[in-house]
Formats: sequence, structure tokens, C-alpha cells
Amino acid sequence: MSYRPYQQITRRKSRQIMVGKVPVGGDAPITVQTMTNTPTEDAAATIAQIRRAEVAGVDIVRVSCPTPESTAALAEIVREVNVPIVADIHFHYRRAIEAAKAGAACLRINPGNIGSAERVKEVVKAARDHGCSIRIGVNGGSLEKHLLEKYGEPNPEALVESALWHAAHLQDNDFHEFKISVKASDVFLAVAAYSQLAEVCDHPLHIGITEAGGRRTGTVKSAIGLGNLLWSGIGDTLRVSLSAEPEEEVHVGWEMLKSLGLRHRGVKIISCPSCARQGFNVIRTVETLEERLAHIEVPITLSIIGCVVNGPGEALMTDIGLTGGGAGRHMVYAAGKTDHTVDEAAMIDHLVGLVETKAAAIKAEEAARKAAEAAAQLAAPVAAAQAAE
Repeated sequence: MSYRPYQQITRRKSRQIMVGKVPVGGDAPITVQTMTNTPTEDAAATIAQIRRAEVAGVDIVRVSCPTPESTAALAEIVREVNVPIVADIHFHYRRAIEAAKAGAACLRINPGNIGSAERVKEVVKAARDHGCSIRIGVNGGSLEKHLLEKYGEPNPEALVESALWHAAHLQDNDFHEFKISVKASDVFLAVAAYSQLAEVCDHPLHIGITEAGGRRTGTVKSAIGLGNLLWSGIGDTLRVSLSAEPEEEVHVGWEMLKSLGLRHRGVKIISCPSCARQGFNVIRTVETLEERLAHIEVPITLSIIGCVVNGPGEALMTDIGLTGGGAGRHMVYAAGKTDHTVDEAAMIDHLVGLVETKAAAIKAEEAARKAAEAAAQLAAPVAAAQAAE
């Protein structure tokens, strides 16, 4: 969180559940999710896709499990990846039980669609026995018939009632390790439904604008909807649903959280839109730096400004800065202060080197801090014993 009062976001208080080893809700960081689009039966392809999402920084990945073959492949997938896997289940309760046994960290279901109360009880038992949490996934495009008849159309009240109806099935079985989503493709509907749901329960909320569209349109819709919710403190885990590769969903999700100061990972580039005053090609420079610095996980801010109008001011707020100058030489800033100049030909390699060096130094400092804390914890009992003597 920032130290500036106007940048503070007060998050909604919610219960905390575990998705594998990842906490969701409470005071845990907001997690970023995506979903695979490979056939789950093709374990190798699914694993490869999850690994690309891991490089992008994903926290949780969901895979579809509609068939016995897909749940059979799930055990290998879970074993070969480093993030918890959510099994996406629709209607067939046996798939949920199989997924739990295969090592899924979470089951995405709608309990009311699983079937009889006895079947819900069996799914809950499997989840409890195998340490699974559950996500209740309500969608504006697939509301229950009785709610459509009651309300006439998908609306916020219908989505919230559906969510609480499904939740009651789990609560009746004394199962409380679940989160809820009430997604819709309409931004207004989704935001209103989540806002209403946040007022009437303390369950962790998985937020998203479903079927948002392609990379550009989906990013814009998701930023408007999720940005509104996050700014209001609503949301414990999120997915940006794009007609794009899963890792692109992860990148966009992270950028949203970074923009709001809710999480920090990797290089945050502050760059100007460019104009005739630019001393170098800002657009191409930023594109190249985003690609070259994608491997950095340590939070670092980098300003890339084409001229001196805003360059020095932006550099005051970033770890490393570059401002366009004349005659092919540009000013480099460190911790907000002018430091040295660099030739344009060497500019990108130079900046990459500075960022990598800064990242390595931060990681070393963090490792030293943790080592010192561990040493202090080990020494504390000895010191207490000596004092008692």
C-alpha cells in the first residue's frame, strides 16, 4: 500500500479459505487466476500452457473436467505444475469426486446443479476428505429457471439470490471453505451483483467480467468492471476473461492490481504517449523493454519519457528513469536524481542491465533480511534462557 492517503483502498472484510497452499480472502493478497483452453485429457499440452501462465505470474489455474478422461489426466497435471489447480465441474457430481481424489485444490461447481441432496453431500465429503475448497460459480448467462421466471431476466438480485441458494447447499452440510462468483458479460450487471453480494455475506469473492471479448475489448471491459470493484475494496481473487491466451489474462490481471497498488510484481513502466518533442522512439522502446524485462519478478518502477517536459518529474517517482535529450544522448535517473547520460544506440541494453542489477540487489537485501530474522528467532530462546539464569 502507498503511504499517500488518497491512494489507500480499504478492502472488504471476508473470511479466508485455502486453495491448495494459496490463501484467498481475509488479509491475503488478491490472487490472479486464468483457465486453460487445451483439452485436459492432453496432459502434456495442458501442463505446458500452465507453465507459461506460471512464468507470467499466475497464482491459481482452472481446468475444465467434463469427462472421466479429463479427471484421469488431472493427477499428472497437478503433480507437474507449481500452482493449485481448480477443477471446473458442470452438473456431473462424479467428476467432482474424481477431481478431488486426483488432487484438485478447489472444485468449481454450482451445488444446486449437482443433483440430489445426497449427491451434494457426497461431493462435500470428497472435498473435505481431500482438502479441497469450492467455488460457487454463478453466471448471468446460465441462471436457474426458477429465478428467471421470478425476475424475468438476469439482474443483480437474481445473481445474488442464486449465489446464496447454492451457498446454502454447502452450509447445510457444515461446509464453509468456499468462495463465490457472480459473473456477467454486462459490466453494469456484474458490478451491481458483486456490490450487492459483498453487502450480505462475508465469503471471499472471485471477481470477473465473463466473456469480456478479445484482447483489446476484453481488457477495456474488464478494467472498467474489475477496476470499479477493486477500487471499492471488493474482490479476493480475479480472472480477466479474454479471448486470448491464458498468459495474456494473467498479464492484464497483474497490471490492474499494480495500477491500484494492490499488488506489486515485476517492472511497472510509466511512459508517455509520445509526441513530436520525443528525443527517441518511445513506442518502440517501451514495447522492447516490456518484452526484455518480462522475466523480472521484483517490483521496480521505470519511467520512459520522450522529452524534458515531464521526464524529470516522473523520474522523481520511479526507481530508474530515462528522459529524451538532444543529439542522440538521453538522461538516466536513479532514485529520482540525475545520474548519467547514455547514447541512444546503447540505451535499451543499458536500461535492461540497470533494472536487472537493481532487481538482484533487492533480492539480495530481502534474502539477508529474512536470514537475519530467522537467526533472531533462533537466538531468542537462548537469550531468554540465559536471562532466566
